[in-house]
Parts: sequence; structure tokens; C-alpha cells
Amino acid sequence: MSIHAPLGRKPVTGYVAGYLETLSLLERLHRLLLDVIKDEFERVNILEINAVQALLLFNIGDNEVTAGELKSRGYYQGSNVSYNLKKLVDMGYMHHQRCEIDRRSVRVRLTEKGRNIRTLVDELFHRHSEGLEARQIVDLQGLEDVNSGLRRLERFWTDQIRYIY
Repeated sequence: MSIHAPLGRKPVTGYVAGYLETLSLLERLHRLLLDVIKDEFERVNILEINAVQALLLFNIGDNEVTAGELKSRGYYQGSNVSYNLKKLVDMGYMHHQRCEIDRRSVRVRLTEKGRNIRTLVDELFHRHSEGLEARQIVDLQGLEDVNSGLRRLERFWTDQIRYIY
């Protein structure tokens, strides 16, 4: 296996090439997921919310959370989550309330409008899973194998951040 190397470097092969391909696929898949959500929203004429915000609503679900909790779960980066939470509150997709214990912290939860977006994304993901299964693109064991490998990669990266060698 050979993959394009960064400018000015020799082509890489073997394990490094596989790792770089995985990184490239992860990045492309994330962008494609956002495009799929954006296309679905355009199809149903929901134009005021973007795909990142829709995923944020989906991930919050029925929970009441703070921006810090979303960051610590690894879903979002600091400024990104704060900006999008503020926009979602301003557009009426979320309620916000100061925490009684720590007045600096704000807890958020979905409004009815936000739950409707969450349902739309949930239905989209269910249609996708049914399509993947019906077309035999990947079976349950294949998904479990991919998820297992990605969880190991996630743990490795987390360790790199926490325990710099």
C-alpha cells in the first residue's frame, strides 16, 4: 500500500500508509456526514440550522448538559460548542439556565423545536442503517469490528493528549 505523502516527503508505505489512510478516511467521512445532514435539511426546507448544530442537538438528546460536559465527552471543541449553543438558544432550539451551584455554568436542554430536529436526524440515521443492512454493505459484525478499532484509536489519541511520552 502506498499513499500520497505531505509535500516534500517521500511516499510512505506499510503501517504508516495505513494509518494515514485511516486519518484521511475519518476526516472525509465526518465531512460527508455533515453534507448528508445538510442535504436532508435542504430537502425538508430547514435552512436556519447547520449540520454541526443538528448533530449537537442529536447528541444532547433528552439530557440537560453544560458546554463543559459536551467538551469532556469529546463531542466538541471549546469555542465551537459555546458558539453553537448560543446560536441554538437564540434560535429557540434550546433552553438555558444558570446552574444553582456554579453560577458561571449554564445548563442547556432541547426545546420542542430542538427535539423535532433531533427526531429528524434520528430518522435519517435509522434510514441509513436500514439501507446499509438491506444492501448488505456492512453486516453487524463488520460494524462492531470498525467500532472496536475506532475505540482503540480513540483511547490511543486520548493517551497521547493526557500522557505525552
